[in-house]
Amino acid sequence: MREQLVLACTVCKRRNYSIEKNKQKHPGRIEYKKFCPECNKRTIHKETR
Repeated sequence: MREQLVLACTVCKRRNYSIEKNKQKHPGRIEYKKFCPECNKRTIHKETR
C-alpha cells in the first residue's frame, strides 16, 4: 500500500520532490532534509496533502 506524495520546502514553499511512502509503516507526515534549487541550500522538506 504505497502512496505517491509531494515534498515542499519549508523556507520558500516550493514543491520540489515527488516520492512514494508506505502508509502502513509511516502513518504520519514525513520530513526530509533535501537540497532546494530555489534556496540554493539544504532545507527541511515536508509532506504536502
